[in-house]
Order: sequence, then C-alpha cells, then structure tokens
Amino acid sequence: MPRTIVSGVKPTGSLTLGNYLGALRRFVDLQHDARCVFPVVDLHGLTVPHDPERLRRLTVETATLYLAAGLDAASCVIFRQSDLSLHTELAYLLECTAYVGELDRMIQFKEKGRGRPKTRVSLYTYPVLMAADILAYRATHVPVGDDQRQHLELTRDLALRFNRAYGEVFVVPEMIPAVIGARIKDLRNPLAKMSKDAPDDAAGCVRLLDSPDVIRHKVMRAVTDSRHEVRYDPENQPGVANLLDILAACVGESDPAALATRYSSYGALKRDVADAVISLLAPLRARYADLAAAPEYVDAVLRDGAERARALAEPTVAAAKRAIGL
Repeated sequence: MPRTIVSGVKPTGSLTLGNYLGALRRFVDLQHDARCVFPVVDLHGLTVPHDPERLRRLTVETATLYLAAGLDAASCVIFRQSDLSLHTELAYLLECTAYVGELDRMIQFKEKGRGRPKTRVSLYTYPVLMAADILAYRATHVPVGDDQRQHLELTRDLALRFNRAYGEVFVVPEMIPAVIGARIKDLRNPLAKMSKDAPDDAAGCVRLLDSPDVIRHKVMRAVTDSRHEVRYDPENQPGVANLLDILAACVGESDPAALATRYSSYGALKRDVADAVISLLAPLRARYADLAAAPEYVDAVLRDGAERARALAEPTVAAAKRAIGL
C-alpha cells in the first residue's frame, strides 16, 4: 500500500509562525516522499460564529500560503474541502458509526461548547468530519500536533469499528509525531499556544504576513521573567524557553538548551530571535506577494486539486456506502 499523508489547516485566522514551523514546513518536507493530500478545511470554520466574507478570504489566503511555503501543486493535492461533498457524505456514514459518549469526551467541545447557549451542533460533530477528511483518502499517516491526538484516536476507532461491522473499507492511519516547531507558544502568554484564532491584533501572535518591523516589535515585547538568566526551563521560565524554541526551529538547532548557553541577556536573545524569524519568513512573504498578484493561478490550483481529490476519494466513499447497505 502506498504511503499516503493527509492533513489540513482550518482557515479561521491568518496563519502564524507556529503554523509554519509546526505544519506547513513539515508538509513541504513530506510532499516528495509520499502521496500527500493537503486540503484547506473551510467547513471546520463553520463550527463557531463567523463572517462569511472573512472565511472566504482566509480560505484563499491559506491556500496561497501553502504554495508560498513551498508546496508543489504538481506533487501534492491542494484543494478547498467544501468543493467536495464527498467529505460530508462520508462524515454522515461515520456519524452512524460513532457513539455519543465519544463525542462528549472531545476536548474542543468540552472547552468551547458544553453548557454554553447557542453552541452549534457542528462543534459537537466536527471530529467525525475530520475523520472523514482523513479516511476518504485511505491515509496511512497523519502529521498533527499533540492537541489533535484525541481526534486522530477517534478516527482510528471509527475506522476499526466500521471495518469490523461492515468489512474492510478503511485504512487505519498512524500519527506522525509533532516536531519542535509544534511547541511554539504565544509571545505574550507563553503558557498558551500561538493560535491563528487569536484576535488579528494580538501582540503575542506572529503572523506569516506580518512585516519585518511588526515581527521585531512583537518579539522584542515578548514576555520573559525577572530572573535575567537565559536557561531552557519550560516549567519555570516558559517565556524564555519559548524564545529558545522559536530560535532553534528557525535556525535548525535540535537542542534549544544548547542555544541558551550562548546568551547572557534577554535582549540579545530577543534580537537574534527577531532576526531569525524575519530571515526565515522573507522568502515566503515574497512568494506570497507574487502569488497574490496572480489569483487566477491559485484558483486553478484549487480547481485542479479538487478534481484530483475527487478521483482519490470517490472509490473509498462508494465502498463505504456499499458496505453499510446503501
């Protein structure tokens, strides 16, 4: 069986440095070693109140950043999730396989929806849609961070249960463990993940399209502590450890603690982090500007990707329908 990798990004905010280091850069590294399917999962953006025009804009922006980061549309499949109704069709079949108790335990629902008025049903069920996103393409491996581990375990459970009940239809995927870049935290709150869902003006969130001046300003204002000692100690010095994680990921150093020995002040560390981030993102920002000036190319990539994705997913969805009795 060919190695098939599936992973997507939800376009609910402009992508961050954490998204690049933890996801996009890894996608680029993987794309020539396996069959890769990288949707922009815009349907997942409907689980909470949203602005339709902003969602459309961010969907195109995210796809453009995929390409700007180095994904090759000839080597991998890039498409807009909502262009394929196969995803929602398979999701319903999997909902008929899932248990309420499983969805009750999903962390996202527990944190964002349980007990809150006007919680959308889609927030409760979207982990099943995520499972469909993966299983439709017979994914063998899924590169996700630890925050998505629970969702991947649900995907595996649903695939196994469906196969036992109705016959062997789905491949049970394995998780590709997170890399160091997946640990990037908010610069102003180093106990929280740097999130694209943060407000657009969030001071602790470095966006991929931020200007060099904005990046430098955000990094130089990053929270540290009063110890004035550069050590890699995530528990006691999370702000400093986060800066070292960022620097390590940007310069290709596998041991952030080794970098700490080079610094005697937080100011010097911050300056080097800012320089490293600006240097890392400069080619991406330049490529993004070129692609944004030619939107017809990005549209063509998404259309072609949707057709290629349909050819991959249709046999699996058809097999699932036959197996379940349709």
